[in-house]
Amino acid sequence: MATEGQRLNAFFSAFHITDMAEFEASIEPCRLLLASFRHGDMSGSLAVWNSGMLLLRAFSFANNIEYLNEAISILREGLNLPYAKHFGVVSLLISSLSIRLDLRRSREDLGEIMKLYQMTVDDRSTKIVYRIQLSCRWVQLAGIHGHPSTSTACHALSSLHDSLTLAQTVDVRRSRLVAMPNDYATLPLNCAFYQVHTGHLQSAVETLERGRALIWSEMRGLRSSIDQLRASDPDLADKLVAINQDIEVLALTSAQNNYGDGGEEGVGGSGPFGRLVVRQQGLLDDRDKLISQIRERKGLESFLKPPSFDILRSAAVRGPVVIINHSRLRSDIIILLRDSPPSLIPTANDFYDRANKLRDQLLGARKKGLDSVEYEDALRSVLKELYELVGRPVIQRLNELHVPPQSRVWWCPTSAFCSLPLHAMGPIPPDSDPPRYFLDLYISSYTPTLSALIESNKLGSQPLGKPSLLLVVPQDAFMRAASGEMRVVQSVNTQVKTLISAKATPTAVLKHLQNHRFVHISCGGILEPGKPFESSFELYGGNRLTLLDIIRSRFPNAEFAFLAACHTAELTDGTPPDEVLHLTAAMQYCGFRSVVGAMWAMADMDGRHLAQNFYKSVFSVGESQGVCYYERTAEALRDAVIKLRGRTGGGMTLERWVNFVHYGA
Repeated sequence: MATEGQRLNAFFSAFHITDMAEFEASIEPCRLLLASFRHGDMSGSLAVWNSGMLLLRAFSFANNIEYLNEAISILREGLNLPYAKHFGVVSLLISSLSIRLDLRRSREDLGEIMKLYQMTVDDRSTKIVYRIQLSCRWVQLAGIHGHPSTSTACHALSSLHDSLTLAQTVDVRRSRLVAMPNDYATLPLNCAFYQVHTGHLQSAVETLERGRALIWSEMRGLRSSIDQLRASDPDLADKLVAINQDIEVLALTSAQNNYGDGGEEGVGGSGPFGRLVVRQQGLLDDRDKLISQIRERKGLESFLKPPSFDILRSAAVRGPVVIINHSRLRSDIIILLRDSPPSLIPTANDFYDRANKLRDQLLGARKKGLDSVEYEDALRSVLKELYELVGRPVIQRLNELHVPPQSRVWWCPTSAFCSLPLHAMGPIPPDSDPPRYFLDLYISSYTPTLSALIESNKLGSQPLGKPSLLLVVPQDAFMRAASGEMRVVQSVNTQVKTLISAKATPTAVLKHLQNHRFVHISCGGILEPGKPFESSFELYGGNRLTLLDIIRSRFPNAEFAFLAACHTAELTDGTPPDEVLHLTAAMQYCGFRSVVGAMWAMADMDGRHLAQNFYKSVFSVGESQGVCYYERTAEALRDAVIKLRGRTGGGMTLERWVNFVHYGA
C-alpha cells in the first residue's frame, strides 16, 4: 500500500504527465491523497486546490465532463475550509462552473456563480484588489446573461472609491489604477451598459459620472462649495475646510519625496510613508464623522453624496452634452438635455472594435511624426470613419431634437474616444469645396466629467469690464514665431501683463495668475510617459511648471486659459484614459472656466494667426449682450480654426487645425 509521501509525489508528478493513459492512471492516487489529509488545516486546503487544478487538467485532456463535475464537487466541499480563500478555492470553483456553464448553459450553474461572486465581494476580510477583480467579472458575466444580480454587481463601484482611499497621494492612486486589470477600468462602462439596456438611462449617467475620472472627482470633493453648510453652521464649515485642506496637502505630496509606491507594506510602517498613512487615515476618519454629523442637519441630508441625475443634467444648461459609453459588452451614445429626458443612440455591434482600431491607427501613425505623409493619411482616414461611426448619428439626432446648427455641443467621451478628435469629424457629405466638418456645423467643447462642466458653468460674482490678461512667454530663443504671437496678444484690446524670459518663472506665473482672469501661455509643453503629474510647461532657464504645481493652486478669479503649447490636451502613455490627466483638465480643475489646449505637438507658426483671429472674435463686442467673455472662447476658437484651415500657401495640413480643442464653459 502506498504511503502518504508516495501518494504526494504521484500527486505532483501528475501535473507533468503528457500521455493521457498515464494521466488517468495518476488520478486515483490523488483522490486517496485528498481523502487522507486532515481537512481542517492548511494542507487540506492545499490538497483541495491542487485536486481541483488536476481534475481541470484531466478535463482539458479527455474532454470528459465527469472530471469537471468531480472538480466542482471537491471545490464545493472545500469552500468551508479555513484556508480556502488563501488558496483561491473560490476563484477556481467560479472558473470551473463557468466552463460548465459554457458547455451546458445551465441557469443553476449561473446562479451558483453569481452567489459565489457576491459572497466573496461582500467579504470584508478579502483583499480589496481581489474583491474588485471579482466585481468586474461579476458585472461582465451577469450583464452578458441578463442575470438579476447585475444591478447588485453594479454597486461594486463603491469598491473603486474604497481602493483609492488606501492610496495616499495622487501619484500613488494613479499607479494603482494602472496596475489594476483592464476590467477594473471598464467596470463603470459595463455597469452603464446594463443600466441602459434595462431601461435605466438616468442611472447609467450617474454610474458613468461616479466611476470615471476618479482622481479629479475625489480631489474636487475636497474643494466642494460649503456655502449652504456655512449658512447653517459656521463652526462645522470651518472644521470641514481645515480637514479638507490637510487631506489635500497630503494627497498632493510630490512623488519626489521618495515615499515609494505606497504598497500595502507601507501601511502602519514607521518610515515616512507609514507616517503619512497613519496621518491621512486619521484625517479621513475625522472627515467621515464630521460629514455624518453634517448630514443629520435639516436640508443637508445629501451633503457630499454622489450627484443625482437631476443635478448632473444641469451640465446641459447651455447646450446638449454627448456622452459616449465605449463598453465591450455594447456601446451607446447618450445625449443629455437640460429639460428633456436623455436621448439614446444605439450603436452597431462592431462599434467597440472600430473605435479601438481608430485610436490605435491614429496613435500608431503619430509615432512616425506629425509632419509625415503616413500621419496625414491616417488622420484623414480616422476623421472620415469617425464621422460615420459617431458624427452622422449624432447630427441626425440633434436635428430630431431641434438643436439648431451653430449651437454649443459638449463631448464627454470614455475610453478610446478620449484620444479621438470628435470636434473635427468629417468631411460631411455631400462633398463641397471647401469640405465641411463637424466644427462647421456645431461649436464643440469637451469636459472630463459632467461635474467639471457644472462647476465651470457656476455663476459667481463676475467683475465688470474686460478681463485683464497675463501673457507668459518664457524663452528668448523661442523662435521668431513666438515673438510674433507675443505682439499679437499684447495688442489685444484689454489690459495685458507680460512675463517674458527671466521673469517667467514658475513662482512668478502662479503668483500673477491670482490677479488675472485670462492667461495666454506660449511655451514648450512636455509630456513624461507614465508620469502625468510631471507633465509641464517649460519656462525660463529650463524650469518647469508641472501639472502637480497647477492642481495645488487655486485661482478664484480665473476665467480663461489659452495654452499655446504642445501636448496640453494629450494623455501620457501608461495612464488610464478615463482619468483625463492632462494640463488642460488641470487648469480647469484649479479654477479656469474655459481652456484651449492642443491634442498633440503644435506648429509654432500657427500661434500668431490663431491668436490674432481668436482674440479679435472674443473682444469684438462688450459684455452688454449678456455673454461673459470666457463664454465666447469656444466659438472664437472654432472661428479662428476655420480661418487657419483656410490659409493657403503655408502647406496647411489636417493635423495643424484639428489639433486645437476647447474645454469647459
